[in-house]
Amino acid sequence: MVLTGWASSGDDGTVARGDRWHPTAAGRPRPRRRGRSVAGRPARCGSVGGVNTSAPLDVDLALVGGGGAASLLLAALDRHGVRDLRIAVVDPVHRRGQDRTWAFWDRPGSDLDPLLAASWPRVEVATPAGRRLLDLAPLRYAMLRSGPVYDRAAEAERRLGVRRIVAPVGALHDDGRHVTVRVGGDRPAVRASWVLDSRPRPPRRPGRTNWLQHFRGWWLESDAPVFDPARAVLMDFRTPQPARGVSFGYVLPVSDRYALVEYTEFGPDLLTDAGYDAALAGYRDLLGLDPTRLRVREVENGVIPMTDAPFEARPSPRVVRLGTAGGATRPSTGFTFSAMHRQAEQVARALAAGRPPVPRPAYPRRHRWMDAVALRALDAGGVDGPEFFGRLFDRNPAERVLRFLDGATSPAQELALMSSTRLLPMVTATAGDAVARLRDRLVPARRSATWAVPPPVVGERADADG
Repeated sequence: MVLTGWASSGDDGTVARGDRWHPTAAGRPRPRRRGRSVAGRPARCGSVGGVNTSAPLDVDLALVGGGGAASLLLAALDRHGVRDLRIAVVDPVHRRGQDRTWAFWDRPGSDLDPLLAASWPRVEVATPAGRRLLDLAPLRYAMLRSGPVYDRAAEAERRLGVRRIVAPVGALHDDGRHVTVRVGGDRPAVRASWVLDSRPRPPRRPGRTNWLQHFRGWWLESDAPVFDPARAVLMDFRTPQPARGVSFGYVLPVSDRYALVEYTEFGPDLLTDAGYDAALAGYRDLLGLDPTRLRVREVENGVIPMTDAPFEARPSPRVVRLGTAGGATRPSTGFTFSAMHRQAEQVARALAAGRPPVPRPAYPRRHRWMDAVALRALDAGGVDGPEFFGRLFDRNPAERVLRFLDGATSPAQELALMSSTRLLPMVTATAGDAVARLRDRLVPARRSATWAVPPPVVGERADADG
């Protein structure tokens, strides 16, 4: 599915922004120095025998990783008027342009409105049993490309006086008062009161179910009107289903001649490069699109974890993880962007109010449990994927389903959603999940095992005929 971003969780710390105090490493307020901040002074670089001898760059906040999570956070800090913090961004790449697409739902009127490539008040969900057109009001489904997000972050970075360090990041050392960020090359280390780390990280241990959302999308341009820009295809389960897992296609039209057409699988294994192209070509043909009248302008690939494994949002007292590594990815769907956007807002509001930059957990604990049960039922084959998602949308208002996927429903609404699914396989999966949790407590060896998300399969295809 379209990349849905990469997000986290508390200590105590600051006060009195009106008197221009800002956080010290120990969490006590101190007056802000007059004149240039540390972030505005040139770093004292030097090395002896290949060993960096520079004094560290002192900042209040270091963002480790400069992708979507950091870009949303910089914009939120700027929007909330956070001007008294010394901030550094450390990333080996200074991201610009279109390198990914996010799709999400929200209410119109957010800070993202001016950046959107397109949005739709209605979406279609298709299964072999039929097609449903869903009215999302008061929500909308929206598409956001990375270029405008990076551009807005660059402008916020300039206004905030951010120090950017384009270099790889080594170890983070948290002594409880400062975090030292080791930086590659001859760069000096960065010493920060807080670090927000948005780099992808593996979970603390493997989950009981370890699936992947993996996908390839083609940005297709047609020489004639073939797409309906008034509605998106959210999930089309008429694609051939894998032996183990779920597949679907979807269509996000920007105009009647230009759209992102994507093939997605939920399952434990990736396809080959040729396999993704064949699946996409098959979905294009299923849509009735003539390949001789299409051009592939861009290709997007991605892999996102779908697992009940625990991600460590707070690995040390002053390091907070954002994005997937911080728990922002919804295990049952792979959606991430909405949680990542919420967390950027929560961090910015906390800093503007003089509090520690620690967002709330991305989803309620009961939702993570329900996701674990759903993943187990799908993995065991007790639940048919297309039927499972089809019943959810067929028997509930679309807004309820989408609010559930955002972690914003009440227990009563969740009970209504659960009653939409087939009872026996879900009871079986619930019992299996309980047994597996007990086994994990009794077998400590599992705690030392590892599971990592593989990189996406990237082909050589560039601009070509579809």
